[in-house]
Amino acid sequence: MADYKVALITGGNTGIGKVIALELAKEGHDILLNYVFDEAAALEVKSQVEAIGTRCELLYGDISDFGVVEKMMEDAFKIFGRIDVLVNNAGITRDNLIMRMSEDEFDAVINVNLKGTFNCCKHIARKMLKQKEGKIINIASIVGVMGNVGQVNYSASKAGVIGLTKTLAREFASRGIKVNAIAPGFIKTAMTDKMPEQARTEMIANIPLNRLGEPKDIADLVVFLASEKADYITGQIIGVNGGLYI
Repeated sequence: MADYKVALITGGNTGIGKVIALELAKEGHDILLNYVFDEAAALEVKSQVEAIGTRCELLYGDISDFGVVEKMMEDAFKIFGRIDVLVNNAGITRDNLIMRMSEDEFDAVINVNLKGTFNCCKHIARKMLKQKEGKIINIASIVGVMGNVGQVNYSASKAGVIGLTKTLAREFASRGIKVNAIAPGFIKTAMTDKMPEQARTEMIANIPLNRLGEPKDIADLVVFLASEKADYITGQIIGVNGGLYI
């Protein structure tokens, strides 16, 4: 491996992505932080990463745009010369029952969550293959495995990410690149904080561990998968869901 490691996190300025960036920085990774909204939040994460003692550069770009991601990856390699870890974390929701869901709501979620993951993997592939080493960690979801009412678009996008993960693991294995996915359950974020108390209570009641997950629960697994300790793990979809789906 390189003397230093570089990690690129999409959607890294808020929520789970922010915690992933900070935890990887604590392990000595220089950070490339992609974002598409809230520049102030991105700058704050950059400041926090640099306070830890590693470097951080911001990469503005909509990952659903094939050409934008191509340029973003070119810029990323110009900055640090390599990328050892790609974390495809960026994602959106547009929840609705299928009878009410618009074409735009479906397309928007597929374009960011699935096509965006494809775009990032596609444009990092050639250079990571030349390195003959690297880790790609895709953030899927429990609903990509078990489904969820009102999330046909989100469920389909995350199920697609799972299929993409397994296929790329096979395609890249001979060149030393490991590709895995994490399927979070219900995680405590700004979105769950805004839920009505009764809805949140009912949701927690279905979780055997009787609590929501924390963003650090996901970040800790990312750190492990990014490390040499996980060098014999590829093509796996690892659930972090408190026992909600067993």
